[in-house]
Amino acid sequence: MTKKVQLKIAIAEHPNTSAIRDGSIPIEGVDAEFVTVKPQIGAFRRMVRDVEFGVCELAPTTYIIARAYGAPFVGLPIFVVRRFHHAGLLVRPDAGIKTPKDLEGKKVGVRAYSVTTGVWTRQVLIDEFGLDSSKVTWVVDDEEHVTQLQLPPNVIHAPAGTSLADMMASGELSAGFGANAGIGRTGAPTGDWKEVEADYPDLLPNAAELEAEYYGRTGVYPMHGTIVVKDSVLAEHPWVAKSIYDAFDKAKQQWLAKLDSGEAASKSDKKYLELRKIVGHDPLPYGIEENRKTIEALEATAFKQGLTPRRMSMSELFVDPLV
Repeated sequence: MTKKVQLKIAIAEHPNTSAIRDGSIPIEGVDAEFVTVKPQIGAFRRMVRDVEFGVCELAPTTYIIARAYGAPFVGLPIFVVRRFHHAGLLVRPDAGIKTPKDLEGKKVGVRAYSVTTGVWTRQVLIDEFGLDSSKVTWVVDDEEHVTQLQLPPNVIHAPAGTSLADMMASGELSAGFGANAGIGRTGAPTGDWKEVEADYPDLLPNAAELEAEYYGRTGVYPMHGTIVVKDSVLAEHPWVAKSIYDAFDKAKQQWLAKLDSGEAASKSDKKYLELRKIVGHDPLPYGIEENRKTIEALEATAFKQGLTPRRMSMSELFVDPLV
């Protein structure tokens, strides 16, 4: 490692990654050029279509789909964003939806079928509540990041120029995912969108209770921001995987200490303080074994939901930087 490896790195600003982005925690042996893309969704698309970055934070479902279709980058077991997904699917009060099974035969809005929020929520509804997802018409207003993805026949596009928010307001949709995943925004999905109010009741009003029970029973803790590295980088410099892992882990430990001391108090920090009550002291566990159940659950549901053409093994999806 006499000469540093130059890497263009696209990761979003998170409390647990800020020390890496500002250079106070370096990645050993790496000359890092950090690229900021807002929203990070734009970086997802640039990575899966053009492999623009040496290292990138991707949505995990987008990554799994891309890898299934031969993308030349691989995941590290570093997950910089997490949350549960029993909450966030909103329903119109007049739609007659009282239980998840009532979604069958209805139209539900989601930004894109492969949006990780939607995939995780469908996993809960399918596995926990017996929803037949094929009987729901999923209405999308964005293109999929991975162009090779063949959508199931029950996925349709919103009319051009029509937002999911408008369709929900008019009653054309019976339900929709909140915030950026669906009816909480209008405008171009990869940038320049406008957040709008989505004041509808949640499908599962006791979500917090359900999430704690679900985690205790299954050990599945949904991940989002997933760090991937170009295959060519690791082929030439295999040690880079551990250098990246060590830097992210060090930054996280620094952040955990701030959570412990009360110094960390942003909206994001408060979310993770609440998650600690369910998952324990470290609300952002890294490593393959610590995340095996969660990775396997997402891989399995991606295939079940028609997002991947085949099943994939752990070794295809993730490099273990600790071996």
